[in-house]
Amino acid sequence: MVHVLSSRILLRPTDPERSRVFYGEQLGLAVYREFGTGPERGTVYFLGGGFLEVSGRAESPPDPAVRLWMQVADVAAAHEELLAKGARVVREPVREPWGLVEMWVEDPDGTPVVLVEVPADHPLRYRPGL
Repeated sequence: MVHVLSSRILLRPTDPERSRVFYGEQLGLAVYREFGTGPERGTVYFLGGGFLEVSGRAESPPDPAVRLWMQVADVAAAHEELLAKGARVVREPVREPWGLVEMWVEDPDGTPVVLVEVPADHPLRYRPGL
């Protein structure tokens, strides 16, 4: 068994600065660390229990199968904040048949980012023995 000590998602954007504006300013992810210099420098953001690294530059957008899933406390508040900051909301918040409230935004390269709220009555909130 592999013992994982830490994890991060690596994104190679087509326009690193535009992506840093999206993840750092629009989504408001806190910076864990930065490295390198110049426009293709790396920025690592806190992402709940892991990290998101935006570094380097790609010639084309990431594979359309790539998606980011981020749990937030209040999707409606996130929706209002992201609209005010000019983020591209591609799907308004909706309570899904499986009980989660989800909304979808896209990063500058079109990578889907799903913001998820786990309602108080959802089974993911139930912790036997706690």
